[in-house]
Amino acid sequence: MTMEKFRAVKSVAAPLLENAIDTDVIFPARFLLLLDREGLGRYAFSERRSGPEPFVLDTPPYDKAEILVTGENFGTGSSREQAVWTLADLGISCVIARSFGEIFFANCFKNGVLPLRLGGDDMAAVETAAKAAEEIVVDLEEQSIRLTSGRTIAFDIEPNLKRSLLLGLNDVGMILVDDGDAIEAFEARRRADMPWIPIDIAKLHELADQQDNGS
Repeated sequence: MTMEKFRAVKSVAAPLLENAIDTDVIFPARFLLLLDREGLGRYAFSERRSGPEPFVLDTPPYDKAEILVTGENFGTGSSREQAVWTLADLGISCVIARSFGEIFFANCFKNGVLPLRLGGDDMAAVETAAKAAEEIVVDLEEQSIRLTSGRTIAFDIEPNLKRSLLLGLNDVGMILVDDGDAIEAFEARRRADMPWIPIDIAKLHELADQQDNGS
């Protein structure tokens, strides 16, 4: 239910300037039986990283990048949430792309990763900074990207998605925060009206955490 709270990230941005990189490239299907999030980063882009050419995320200084810059339709393909898990385990907390696969985009917010859509001159400026290995600052509270050139690029984000990242809470966590009093009131009425149906709220929280951890 909880994630690391997102504020601002300052990092070089790894340029992976290709279009239509799908979830099978990000996290190949043969690893789908691995359910533990910890350590999944070693399988990210497995085919690319085992090829003859050096892969950008294994090449200094981009091997320490917390930002990934890519092209159109990033994360297209299957709905596997592990595609986001593996990026997060690599240390990627922000992906800047021209467009995203719809399900991948939604999964990012559920796992503490900020996906940003940019286009035109703004995206070109970010791509140039990434290729030059310049540090980029992504500030979620200010909704801005700051480049070393002095340029500031504003980005849009839905208020509820921004709030969930700032609080470090996924969908379940947000429900418990926003509707906790209503849930407790309902449970109090249920216990009074139907005392023969016991529900252990602490156990429900435990089960929700287990689901989040893929167990």
